Amino acid sequence: MNIANFPWLTTIILFPIAASLLLPVIPDKEGKTVRWYSLIVGLIDFALIVYAFYTGYDFSNPDLQLVESYPWVPQLGLNWSVGADGLSMPLIILTGFITTLAILAAWPVTFKPKLFYFLILAMYGGQIAVFAVQDMLLFFLVWELELVPIYFLLSIWGGKRRQYAATKFILYTAGGSLFILLSALTMGFYGDTVTFDMRAIALKDFALNFQLALYAGFLIAYAVKLPIIPLHTWLPDAHGEATAPVHMLLAGILLKMGGYALIRMNAQMLPDAHAYFAPVLVVLGVVNIIYAALTSFAQRNLKRKIAYSSISHMGFVMIGIASFTDLGLSGAVLQMVSHGLIGASLFFLVGATYDRTHTLMLDEMGGVAKRMPKIFAMFTTCSMASLALPGMSGFVAELMVFVGFATSDAYSSTFKVIVVFLMAVGVILTPIYLLSMLREIFYGKENEELVSHQALIDAEPREVFIIACLLIPIIGIGFYPKLLTQMYDATTVQLTARLRDSVPTLAQQKEETLKVSLSAPQIGN
Repeated sequence: MNIANFPWLTTIILFPIAASLLLPVIPDKEGKTVRWYSLIVGLIDFALIVYAFYTGYDFSNPDLQLVESYPWVPQLGLNWSVGADGLSMPLIILTGFITTLAILAAWPVTFKPKLFYFLILAMYGGQIAVFAVQDMLLFFLVWELELVPIYFLLSIWGGKRRQYAATKFILYTAGGSLFILLSALTMGFYGDTVTFDMRAIALKDFALNFQLALYAGFLIAYAVKLPIIPLHTWLPDAHGEATAPVHMLLAGILLKMGGYALIRMNAQMLPDAHAYFAPVLVVLGVVNIIYAALTSFAQRNLKRKIAYSSISHMGFVMIGIASFTDLGLSGAVLQMVSHGLIGASLFFLVGATYDRTHTLMLDEMGGVAKRMPKIFAMFTTCSMASLALPGMSGFVAELMVFVGFATSDAYSSTFKVIVVFLMAVGVILTPIYLLSMLREIFYGKENEELVSHQALIDAEPREVFIIACLLIPIIGIGFYPKLLTQMYDATTVQLTARLRDSVPTLAQQKEETLKVSLSAPQIGN
């Protein structure tokens, strides 16, 4: 067998989905066999992801690699087309990593374990497909596919208001998906040829007004998923009712789908429209950072506090995408991966704390640090990563977005000063609400009933292992960012050059610089 021609991405996508279909026939009543089976499937698929990229991916090549294309429904022009570049490859690895840890985090699940792990594995393949597919219609189908498992995971295993949260999630996200379908069909049928291949669509010469309309449609869809205020209200409700493994999938992967699609569709395929919408993205990003940070500060429910923190951090992704600099766009991608790791760790710890205290209200906690020193240490470390402590991935990502936007020549100095100032305010607010949260949980006024009568058992080895697995890349990237940035630099540099060409002033600057360099006397002549 020729390994170079092996359909790696198709195998990585379909393997967990196919494996999930065997779960109903596994003889297991208590769920012990099912959870080990699911963990082994997750580990095998993650190993396949790492091996495929290690052997078949060239970091210096900015174009799609590991490309596969097979006719699926020829009458509709629908192909099974997958590939990976610097934008998708880090997120595919992140998906495999977070989902495998989420399966391990789901170890205590005893209610309908076969259905639970079936949904997790089906979602595993669906989320990888979102980052890998290169056909617009297929993208819409896999985008919709991952909505179904999340809906059931929320509505069956969620909290008291699980039905409300699940219904709100499906209405918001499915409603936004309609804009993806309409825009995809419009782009596919535009011009003389009908095609849904993303690379072919990117080469079509769309009129500017047409691009602006398409960009607006995609932006609405991805604003729900990212999420962008005011289309964010489903997220705090979903997080407020979800279990720990579902939290990890929501914060670690689901939000990144919106940021990825915003780069892939809006910026890469509609660069001229992006030049007009970029200032809007910057303003929306600032609103996300400030509004969500202030709202997080006011929350008394622990899950909702961390949920609004996630929304705030996603604001940096939008500003990086709109920066028109290599550094800013690189920072946006790094922020997505970094927040995926940090968000998953924080929400897992929220779930672990709830399992012991049986409350999410900060007013009902306090004084548990002495009883749970390991959880306190892990919660503190992960919170430090979230507030962008130097030496951790969050600091590097936010610094890159800061510097990338501040040095951008696509905006006026006044606009940049205002935006950078407001971003700095958001950065200052983050440690305020996170440190106050830690103080109230672990060193606040003691809840005598909680401290005296509840069985406040410290972290188990499984929980320590999960957090350690998440902290290793968080700290590793913080000290050596090239560990991650080298994976996508070639792609982001190429994309930034194309985006800069779409801005008339920057394109004119480039032409003038080129003329000067060509007319300058050459040494030795």
